[in-house]
Amino acid sequence: MIRDPALSPSRRTPLKEEETIAAISTPFGESGIGIVRMSGSSAEAIATRLFRPKGNQSCFVSHHFHYGEIIDNRSGKVVDEVLIVLMKSPKTYTREDIVEIHCHGGYFVLQKVLELALMHGARLALPGEFTKRAFVNGRIDLTQAEAVIDIIKVKTMAGLEIANHQLKGWLYKEMGQLKTSLVQNLALIEVHIDFPEEEIDAAPLREMEVEIEGMVQRLEGWIASYEEGRVFREGISCAIIGKTNVGKSSLLNVLLREERAIVTPIPGTTRDVIEEMLNICGIPVRLIDTAGLRKARDSIEKEGVRRARERLAGSDFILLMLDGSRALDEDDEEIFDEVKGKRKVVILNKNDLPQEISVDEVKNRFMNDRIVSISALKGEGIDALKKTIYSCLIQRDFRSIPEYPMVANIRHKDALVRIRDNLSNAVKGMEEGMSIEFIAFEIRSALEALGEVVGETTSEEILNRIFDQFCIGK
Repeated sequence: MIRDPALSPSRRTPLKEEETIAAISTPFGESGIGIVRMSGSSAEAIATRLFRPKGNQSCFVSHHFHYGEIIDNRSGKVVDEVLIVLMKSPKTYTREDIVEIHCHGGYFVLQKVLELALMHGARLALPGEFTKRAFVNGRIDLTQAEAVIDIIKVKTMAGLEIANHQLKGWLYKEMGQLKTSLVQNLALIEVHIDFPEEEIDAAPLREMEVEIEGMVQRLEGWIASYEEGRVFREGISCAIIGKTNVGKSSLLNVLLREERAIVTPIPGTTRDVIEEMLNICGIPVRLIDTAGLRKARDSIEKEGVRRARERLAGSDFILLMLDGSRALDEDDEEIFDEVKGKRKVVILNKNDLPQEISVDEVKNRFMNDRIVSISALKGEGIDALKKTIYSCLIQRDFRSIPEYPMVANIRHKDALVRIRDNLSNAVKGMEEGMSIEFIAFEIRSALEALGEVVGETTSEEILNRIFDQFCIGK
């Protein structure tokens, strides 16, 4: 008998059939179109009360747009001219009846239509509740639900590719294959636990060991992909650090292709921190231009230097800028001490001028870091700099879009680590001739963690934490 809770029916609790939710599913503001969405068994009935069709339409046809008006029944006045579509379950996003009302995209109009839907029996949806219903009703698993929020928040094409891999269910399918194999192996072990007089033959046990070793190797590959996946999904914070007048603001401007920061020959022009988002070869980078690090001349510059050091300490990555046309001095030496141990690229700027610092001299000081020579003023060496930043973060051949599935979610990684550890313990137990009860325990634990990945054994607290990240209306 198999006792693993991960193999029992899903813990998903069906929603009450009479609950119909409604929300505005498009951002607030003025736009051509705005959408009010409803989901639930009463969605069609509510829409019928609100909608007055134009032409010969007498009833809704599923998955067809209908043209007409939204009427406020209390006053009989027209609220808006709309297109409305009813999508009958189960061929909908939530596997419930869904109605979408496509209005003109104004704040007041959308609020008024939502108010009427709520007045006629719907309730306001919670954040992510439409997607949560898709999960609860079995249309998607938890990894696919998480991919939806990733697609909404994605900032680069590479991040979108990773999210789409997950939305298509690649991790769910991989977990399903692991689960099938583990269930079969656990069934064999459970039989011998229930009937101890029947000994397990050495050959099946050895085959099981080899199979589980293969699973461990696959898990190692997925776990190893996390750091790169996280970079593509979440991006990095990258501070441009250096003494005054080395060209930090010029670099920010050339990378952004706009005059975002003031550039002058006067040292100390940048007094505050400037932050902008940038796409570097598919990686979302929050680029931070900081004040030059030196002994401050006044209270304003002192605050700018303090903020620069704060960003230096909190950044994932550093662009350390040197002025190649000026010899290294005491300010440079102090900065070198501050950036020790940080992941970085050393930039030798102003290579269009006679050089006082050689690339070899910089290499001798930063033997473990990449060095790039550029001219921020003339835009020379910028493509090489971008590729260098990419190669420091992604340990594979240069490409802007990953061509392989990646684990990019810390929740998934943590669960996969537990699965790997449990299965490694099981293999070790088989090698050392430990009891089959111990091996069964480790496999059950692996199945429990596997169920957490796809949402079969995930606690309600974690589910709420996941869906609370969504906006209302998705």
